[in-house]
Parts: sequence; structure tokens; C-alpha cells
Amino acid sequence: MAHVGVPRGTARKRRSVALLATGVLTIPVLAGCTSDSEGPTPVAVPQDIAPAARDRVTDGSTLTWAVDAVPATLNAFQADADSATTRITGALLPSLFPMDAKGEPRLNPDYLESAKVIEQEPKQVVLYKLNQQAVWSDGREIGAPDFVAQWRALSGKDSAFWTARNAGYERIEKIERGKDDLQVRVTFSKPYADWRSLFSPLYPKEVTGSPGTFNDGARATLKNTAGPFRLRSVNKPKGTVVLDRNPRWWGNEAKLESLVFRAVEPGDLTDALTEGTVDVADIDPATANSIALAARYRGGNGQQPAHGPGADITPAAALRSWALAHGSDEEAAETAQAAREKNREAVAVYAAEQKSLRGFAVRKSLEPAYTQLALNGESGPLSDDRVRRAIARTLNRQELADAVLKPLGLPAKPPGSHLALAGQPGYKDGSGALGEQDTKEAQALLADAGWTPGGAVRKTEDTKAGSEAEKKAEGKKPAEEKEAAEEKATEKKDEKAEKAEKAEKDDKTSRDEGTYTVGDDKPGDRSAGGSEVTAQDKQPGGAAGAYAPAGTAAPAPASVKDRLGKGGKPLSLRFVLPSGPGSQSLRTVGEKIVEMLDSIGISTQVTKVDDDSYFKDHIASGDYDMALYSWPATAYPATDGRPIFAKPEPATDGSLLVAQNYTRVGSDHIDQLFDRAVAELDAKASRDLLKQADARIWAAAGSIPLYQRPQLVAVDKKLANIGAFGFAAPRYEDIGFTGRQAAGSPANRKK
Repeated sequence: MAHVGVPRGTARKRRSVALLATGVLTIPVLAGCTSDSEGPTPVAVPQDIAPAARDRVTDGSTLTWAVDAVPATLNAFQADADSATTRITGALLPSLFPMDAKGEPRLNPDYLESAKVIEQEPKQVVLYKLNQQAVWSDGREIGAPDFVAQWRALSGKDSAFWTARNAGYERIEKIERGKDDLQVRVTFSKPYADWRSLFSPLYPKEVTGSPGTFNDGARATLKNTAGPFRLRSVNKPKGTVVLDRNPRWWGNEAKLESLVFRAVEPGDLTDALTEGTVDVADIDPATANSIALAARYRGGNGQQPAHGPGADITPAAALRSWALAHGSDEEAAETAQAAREKNREAVAVYAAEQKSLRGFAVRKSLEPAYTQLALNGESGPLSDDRVRRAIARTLNRQELADAVLKPLGLPAKPPGSHLALAGQPGYKDGSGALGEQDTKEAQALLADAGWTPGGAVRKTEDTKAGSEAEKKAEGKKPAEEKEAAEEKATEKKDEKAEKAEKAEKDDKTSRDEGTYTVGDDKPGDRSAGGSEVTAQDKQPGGAAGAYAPAGTAAPAPASVKDRLGKGGKPLSLRFVLPSGPGSQSLRTVGEKIVEMLDSIGISTQVTKVDDDSYFKDHIASGDYDMALYSWPATAYPATDGRPIFAKPEPATDGSLLVAQNYTRVGSDHIDQLFDRAVAELDAKASRDLLKQADARIWAAAGSIPLYQRPQLVAVDKKLANIGAFGFAAPRYEDIGFTGRQAAGSPANRKK
């Protein structure tokens, strides 16, 4: 299933096949949380795919794999490519260096005999030696013309090609044939450390050779492929993409006869599983829990159901129901019999659903992606790095990770890097550059920025209602004298004045002239939609927004005195969260963050928006102060990380060019470190530069990684070599059933 808050169509996303799933196992203690820690090397959480040798997997059969929607395009280099594009093209097209289980790129021997840098001076030259058996499905050899056509399409030099990215291709100077047709020689104009990221997926020259075929020819079809499967059909009305075995595939023959990708709305996944219309689906924790409950379900043969309809009927209640149904009161008996029949039907339906779900296993790991708290530094309080760092140091990241991962039985170690995850060779915990959780230090940072307790209380001027008392107060009378004087003055008033005063007092709650909202902005500052809830609304002591006339002696409540503010303005931040059913984990984390910030006096206004508009209309546009969204891991952080953390540049119209840096926080130094890392051909030196960049990203505090996302996949128990892949790309040719199943027919447990 897709994930709310994952940037769509990004380079990092398309490089990570495992990002397509939503992320039990043990993991050694990771290195300490300081930038200089050199503790034990952290390891990746293993994948969970029910591995089996190929001779144990049955030949034939059809597997149906759920995707959110039929992809808009099969061209992975276009802006509207999505997770389904990546999953489908992974079975159809060459990937020269797929990621392995440790998140490292590994040479794919199905396509390459070797690939290496053969010259560094005067220019970098990479020589690819192709597998001599590698051919396109039309029988043509994969060769230099395909490399040349893809380079020209993605180099950025011809705007007629509608491309979403050209990273790395713009550094190529020329591509030539080597000593024979199986050698491709690539010369770079500038050194490029991430050269392995190029030409994956590799499209045939028939697609990339002209703007017309590139822009439109590969959106709904791929006539020429070179993977273990080939494309049979794309049927958008039916919501299916069907692949079958590629008869020209030279590697291990695919175990499956056909592979069907079926579009299923996230809210319909549980029904699709129970109805047997899919065999594999990325699921959320709620669906995983349903499958776990099904494994414990008992019913039938007179047994009390463990859960579901009828589970709460006690023996005494069952006896009363039976007595009523067979009693002499005909009307009561008819009612009782109808209720008993309705319950029997519900129990039968639920039992059938549970039986279907028992055929699935939940395979789980950690997805190669992390969820972060993004702090928008473009304007307002968060443009001050002291405020951002204070928020970061207020958060208990371990508690947030525990809330998401511990209930799933997954290890909950907060990520220590923006550019690599635990287990990858470039991983090092750089969070020490920011510092550990420390409330006192956070408060000191806020005070240094001018945000102090009580600073949100507004100083108001005299009003008619309070002028007399205020003048007496200016005479510096003690509180007791002031009270006595007020009482004496009141006694001297004539009856008419006394009635008028009483009427004014009774009506004061309906007046808004000269008032202020306790602990919040004026009523007009709030949105009228009712979708915003501030942390202070949860404070005890009455309804938020109680008003008092300016100049009254009543003190502000303690909750307001504790609010951080500056010059009478509260420190209040707009926290945007998705509202859909698949976003419960984000909302749970968001609620905890609100509580943590509230504890030091920072107010938050939580705005919940539709999942469809969450990223496009809020994150990408900068319409938020705080938000939660995720970035996938990558084997090429020097290339893929730069647009995410690069310093925004002003455009001619005064706006900011942010690329993918939606926090709008960056620095020239970070950019320089990325530029040096991507041009450094020594792998260790390049990683050292990236670790320095990561430390500065932590210190800038625009992005606070919270937890590595869970990867939960419902899989038919008879399937092998598929599930929660973790970092690794699937080997589609090895996936199949270990039990018997009719070849060429989809699994349907109701047939």
C-alpha cells in the first residue's frame, strides 16, 4: 500500500524497490548517539520472505499482487511514475546494480559480466562488459545503442524529453562501443562517485531514442523488455497489469507462469484478502492485527467464538435467548428467534472470513525509509535555528519509535543519520551534532531566542469598565485597601446605577471589544473550520478561549503563564497531519509530539487534511510549520540526498527554489560537502564527507528522523521468496508457491 507523506515520483523513491511495501526480529545494540561514536557496527533488520531453494518452488501458477492503482506510466523517469511503476518495471527491465540485503548496490550477473572504473585521469572512464546472452524480448542484443539513447534522453540537454531527473547523466561526456558489441565505454566530463546508479532501469532504444516514444510510447505499454517476465496487458478499467514469462529470458526461468498486479484501494485490502482475490498485499497494522486474530479464532462445533460476533454472549445470556425463543410468548419468541438467526448468520460470515485470513502470514521487517519531523524554516519562529534545535531536543525520539514499532514486535532504534540507515556501509550516528533530549537545554535555547514563560500574556490598556479600579491601583493601595474602597464605592451607588452595573456584568461575556483570549490568539485568529486543536485546549480548568475584559485584576491562569511567548505573542505552531484511515501511526506520533511540546509551553494547532492533498498542497507548497513524512533509503546518498537538503535559492519572482528540500533549511557548507562527496571516487573518502554533511544537517535541525518505518506484508502461506524485502530488490524469477496450485489460474479461496 502507498504511504501518506512519502514524496511521490522522487529519485530516491524510484531507486528503492522495497519502498513499495508499507517496513520478529532482533537487532544488536546500535552505536551510541554521538557524532564521534565508533561503537559496534549496526546491522540491518533481516528481510522476511520465507526463503526457499528453487527446487522446492512449484513451476507454474499465477500470483496476484495488490497495488494501490494501475500506474499512470511505465516510464520510471517521468514525474508521475509511482511505486507501482517501480514494482512492475522491476520484473520487466534490466537493473544493473540492484540493492542487496545490506542496502549496497551489487552487480547483477544476469546483465553484466563486469563494470568498473578503468581510468580516472585525465577523465573518469567506466567500462561495462555485458552478459553475452542478454537480449531484448525481440531478440536484439542489449548494447551500446541502448546506453547512448538513454543518456541523450536524460542528460537534460534536450528539453523535448519530459524527464523528472537527470542526476548523473549530465556528467557524461560520451558513450562509445568498446572492443566489441558487448563492451560499453562511458567517459565522464566530471568525476561521478555514484556511476552505479545510472542505466537502472535500462530502457530499449526504441523507447528512449526520440521524444515522442519517450514521452508517450512507454506510458501504457512496453513492447520490448528484458526481464524474467514480459508485459501481456494493461487494463485500467479492470485495474490489472498482467505479466507472463519471457520466453527469451536467459537466466533462471521464472517459477510463476504469470504475475498479476491488481489495483486495490487501501481501505479494501482486508476484503480482498478474505475474498481471495489477492495473494500478496502491503498492509497497515490494523490489517496485520486482523490476520493475527484470525490465527487465534475458534468457533463451530458448539465452541464459543474467541472474538467477533457472538464472542460476548455469556452462557447465561445464551440460555435466556433460547428460553425466549421457545417460550409461550409468541411475540417475544419471534423476536428472539430473529435475533438468534441474525447472530448465526453473522457468526458464519465472520468465521468464513477468519478461515480465509488464516491462510495468510504477516511477514515483517523494517522498510528502507525513515519518518521524520519536518520543521519549516522559511519564516516565523522556526526560521530561528535556536527554536528548531529546542524542539528537536524536547522530543523523546525513543518514545516515539517505541509507539510505532514495539507493538509490531520490531526493533525500535531511532535513526542516527539522514543519509543512511542501520546496516548500510555509510551509516554512522551523527545525532550528537544536535544533542540528546534535554528539556533544560531546550528551554535555554528558547530563552536565548526571546521566548520566555509568560511572554504570551498580553499587556492591555484601560477600558471604561476597569478605569476606576485601575486608577486606584495606580495609587499603590494594598490589595486589601483596594478591595475595601471598591466595596465602599459600590455601596454609595444609587439603585439605578447598581442595576446598570449588574446588567453590564451579566453581558460582559458577549462583548469582544477590549478582550483577549487566555493562552491563545484572538477569536478571529482561529480558523472557523473546527479542525484545529491546540495543545492548550487540553489543559484543565475550563474551556479554552475564556475571555476577560482588559484591565481586570483577575490573573491569567497558570497554563497561560507557562505558555512561551515574546512580546505578548504565544509560540504557537501549525502541525499538519493526514486524516485518512491508513495514517493512524502518523497521528499517534503527532499526538505524542504535541504533548512533549506542550510540556515546555509550546502551543500547537493540529490541522488534519485529506491524504490526497497532504503532500502536494501542504508539504511541497510549504503550508505548514511542522509535519511528518518519510524519505526512502538510497545506495547513492551523494546524488539523491543533495536535492533534499540543498540550500534553497531565491527565484526571480521572489519565491524559493527548494527542489525537494521541503523544510527550506540548508547551508552553503552542506551543499559543498555533497558536491565534494559526489565527485570523490574513493568510496571511504566519499562516505566521510557525507558523514560530515549529515552532522551539519542534524545541527540545522530542519529534519528530525524519528523511526525507521515498519514493513508489513500479508502473504499467502504457501508462497516462498516474497514478503518484507527490507533493503533488497525482489528476485521475481524465484517467487512461487511451495504447495500445489493449478497452473495459470489465480488463487481464490472461495472457489
